[in-house]
Amino acid sequence: MKLRFLSEQEVYQHLPMSECMEVMAETLKTLARGQGVNPLRTALRFPDGNGLLGLMPAYLAEPPCTGLKVVTVMPGNHGTPYDSHQGLVLLFELEHGCPVALVEASSVTAVRTAAVSGVATERLARSDASTLAILGSGVQARTHLQAMLVARHLAEVRVWSRTEAHARAFAEAQSQAHGLEIRVAGSAREAVEGADLICTTTSAKEPVLEGAWLSPGAHINAVGACFAPYRELDTAAVAAARLFVDRRESALNEAGDFLIPKKEGAIDDDHIVGELGEVLLGQVEGRRSKRDITLFKSLGIGVEDLGAAYYLYRKAEQENLGRLIEWGGPSR
Repeated sequence: MKLRFLSEQEVYQHLPMSECMEVMAETLKTLARGQGVNPLRTALRFPDGNGLLGLMPAYLAEPPCTGLKVVTVMPGNHGTPYDSHQGLVLLFELEHGCPVALVEASSVTAVRTAAVSGVATERLARSDASTLAILGSGVQARTHLQAMLVARHLAEVRVWSRTEAHARAFAEAQSQAHGLEIRVAGSAREAVEGADLICTTTSAKEPVLEGAWLSPGAHINAVGACFAPYRELDTAAVAAARLFVDRRESALNEAGDFLIPKKEGAIDDDHIVGELGEVLLGQVEGRRSKRDITLFKSLGIGVEDLGAAYYLYRKAEQENLGRLIEWGGPSR
């Protein structure tokens, strides 16, 4: 039997942002219906402290599949030609449990993470939101710009990075790619003040976004801090917002942006309004007024990788994409 391998280039080519946003919306609704299994991820931390190996298994009843993303997270890759996430998504069919696809994971992570933020923006941001602030200038900044352009009509885009040269390189490349002007902000505060869409896509361990800078009605997609000790938002920002998550269990165990304000006594578990899938199903109310500050805290969960990988696999089967690898077959 054979499995199909899809490379980084093929993922980016055949998983456009608008399509991935539709896939992520359906995937999160499936999970919210109780038709998916998404255990907490497991992390093997390297003894030298320079990175980790993450394991993210998941199951979906519709589309019927199971699988695993295995990925290294290497913070030292920031500022190098290598993405901080390196790995593979392995997809299995459910009838016999056979592996059917192997997909490059850093590209899947880059696209599906931003696509989920795009879905959150469609449902939670004000309909007239048009001024975007991006904190960070790496891979997620690039894909989040793509998602925000799908979710809303943008009149102004600002970018800030701790390394100004990186912000300028991002602004130049993405301005040319999308035919719009991106302004480099001299500080995170300058980028955020007056913005009604904010994406935090940094590798920060301490807050880079303060609640005092937020305008009434702003929507925030917080995606950079993925572990309990780290956060991108200060306590005031989280406390002021209606907080939505991709998976409640994951947020209660892994989201420093939530757990640190909770430890300080500023919020409790009820501060999480609901999961994005619940909002999509109409089970939880999203934005209530134009003045609401809404916050989507994204950790990235296995069912998202699974949904994206299955979509790519089905497209590859139909269009004969990727490469077939012989791996074995029924026992004889």
